[in-house]
Amino acid sequence: MEPVNDTQISEFLLLGLSNEPELQPLIFGLFLATYLTTVFGNLLIILAVSSDHHLHTPMYFFLSNLSFVDICFISTTIPKMLNNIQTQSKVITYEGCITKIYFFLFFAALENFLLTVMAYDRFMAICQPLHYMVIMNPRLCGLLVLLSWVMSALNSLSQSLMMLWLSFCKDVEIPHFFCEINQVLRLACSDTFLNDMVMYFAAGMLGGASLTGILYSYSKIVSSIRGISSAHGKYKAFSTCASHLSIVSLFYCTILGVYLSSTDTYSSHSSAVTSVMYTVVTPMLNPFIYSLRNKDIKRALKRITGMSVI
Repeated sequence: MEPVNDTQISEFLLLGLSNEPELQPLIFGLFLATYLTTVFGNLLIILAVSSDHHLHTPMYFFLSNLSFVDICFISTTIPKMLNNIQTQSKVITYEGCITKIYFFLFFAALENFLLTVMAYDRFMAICQPLHYMVIMNPRLCGLLVLLSWVMSALNSLSQSLMMLWLSFCKDVEIPHFFCEINQVLRLACSDTFLNDMVMYFAAGMLGGASLTGILYSYSKIVSSIRGISSAHGKYKAFSTCASHLSIVSLFYCTILGVYLSSTDTYSSHSSAVTSVMYTVVTPMLNPFIYSLRNKDIKRALKRITGMSVI
């Protein structure tokens, strides 16, 4: 690829999920419905938690924050994709792409941290039930969320600013439906060694540390549940974790599937399709998973909408 001066790069081209014209209306309709469902579902969760005083507990405080992040997370990718399909344009400006990278990394890291905090909350609720409300007080809960925001902002800011150092080539086609940092780095003509090191270090430290914390919390939770004598008690304890465990499994398994397979021989189109799972499907399923498995959320939603949740 032929390098050009940085100032000559003014835009990138997002190739999307498919180049087939006949598939564009189907993709547009499917992703529009998914986006609206995600926003509406997560807004309902936020409204249910804020309006019902019975849900003013640490677990639901973190859940409402997760729902807000899910709305923001999916909004960093899908609206631009829908706009490109509608206008039949694949263009995204250089500044817009860097901005998208910042917010995508920010909300992805924030979701990662919140899932870890929620695992810690379940650990305290099941393993230290007598001290739970004392330890998980509003001040600590607010501090954990604030710390998650700060660490996510520092991570995304450092990586997106480092993108500004790179010079790009005439081939500015991104084989993805959003500005995925891995794909953008492949278009650079300058040395990306430092960017790669920071990206993998951040993924290892943030993702690895969070996943280790979640696994440790659930190992202690399983040990505590095994110590409960009654079957009803075991079921009740496990049911409080089932929704969170489902979301954690879906989120991390799809991310690991994409990035562990992210090699030079790996199909960029396959990577884009797989990315749909954690960027689109996971935020959409979160409110369904929590509402279908949680009686408190069901009751609050029934009171708000006037309809029962199955």
